[in-house]
Amino acid sequence: MEYNYIKSLHLIFVITWFAGLFYIVRLFVYQIEASQKPEPDKTILGDQLKIMAKRLWFIITWPSMFLATGFAIWLLALRPFYITDAWMQVKLAFVVALIAYHIKCHLIYKDLQADKVKYSSNFMRLFNEGATLILFAVVFLVILKNAINWIYGTLGIIVFALILMLGFKAYKRYRAEKE
Repeated sequence: MEYNYIKSLHLIFVITWFAGLFYIVRLFVYQIEASQKPEPDKTILGDQLKIMAKRLWFIITWPSMFLATGFAIWLLALRPFYITDAWMQVKLAFVVALIAYHIKCHLIYKDLQADKVKYSSNFMRLFNEGATLILFAVVFLVILKNAINWIYGTLGIIVFALILMLGFKAYKRYRAEKE
């Protein structure tokens, strides 16, 4: 019974962690675009977006990462035999990639808070898909577990990434034509 409660809490905080990651990068896009506007729009929008990013990042996203990770460790302590399963080892590799993505977002966050724009808004739109790929990989991995065919699963993620890239290029072309 305890396991299911901990698993539920883990899942809730994984969801809020991903929500925070998806939204923070969206705010990065808006901050970058605001930095290119003339005054007073640049300052007004920039200041408001910084406040929004700070609240999201420190009130939702960071705590969610720590809570999701803490509950995951608790789950593994309750069922340590999962660590020997291949699907769990691959999942943990994706979790490490997600934590690296989170840390990269933090570095970008710090730069934007200091008005240092190092990336384009188009790059940020593409960067946002990194979390999407990790989410898809982990969900399919956890649901299918040992039934997953690693070759088809890997190819599926690659095809999905290519579809995302094509969609991104089409959207970029659409925005350019609209302007």
